[in-house]
Amino acid sequence: MDHEALRREYRRATLRRRDLDPDPFAFFRRWFKEAEAAGLYLPDAMALATVDAEGTPNARMVVLRGVDEKGFVFYTSRASAKGRELEGNPRAALVFHWNELERQVRARGPVERLPFEESARYFGKRPHESQLSAAVSPQSEVVANRDLLEARVEELRRRIGDGPVPVPPTWAGYRIAAMEIEFWQGRESRLHDRFRYARADGGWRIERLAP
Repeated sequence: MDHEALRREYRRATLRRRDLDPDPFAFFRRWFKEAEAAGLYLPDAMALATVDAEGTPNARMVVLRGVDEKGFVFYTSRASAKGRELEGNPRAALVFHWNELERQVRARGPVERLPFEESARYFGKRPHESQLSAAVSPQSEVVANRDLLEARVEELRRRIGDGPVPVPPTWAGYRIAAMEIEFWQGRESRLHDRFRYARADGGWRIERLAP
């Protein structure tokens, strides 16, 4: 593969200090709306990094399900690999990569588990088939084949009939209470614009970082 042939220049936009909002979450929402308006595929997809008991990092794509003044929210099973890792080390990092806009957003900080009632409310809003899958899947565990998973879905479907899908006891929502949030705008000749918000004295300190 000729990696040099894949090289591209970043020329879409700039990011100046005056463009920023004092509140990083307000600025994130602005960028997120621009990603939606641009028609990006899955603008809410984010890479989530956690660390296991041996200190080895793990990363995977998850879906952002909320953002507020406290942080970024997603849902998963507490029994999954990321759920177990967060129970042992409740810290995480995330990355949004909006390639078409030549932008990235990074954040990291401690992770808090949401109350089960809040997680259950979100579970009830998921598509019915997604609820069935989440209810029967032993996430991150080894399974013999796909037929086994499909059989479990059908067995649960028969058992509950027209009733609601029971919320798995391991279902959980998590919030990354970001202590740092970085906004990255690609620039020509790799002289990118990077600004980091860091919590300080009850507010946010904003610093420009070298690319």
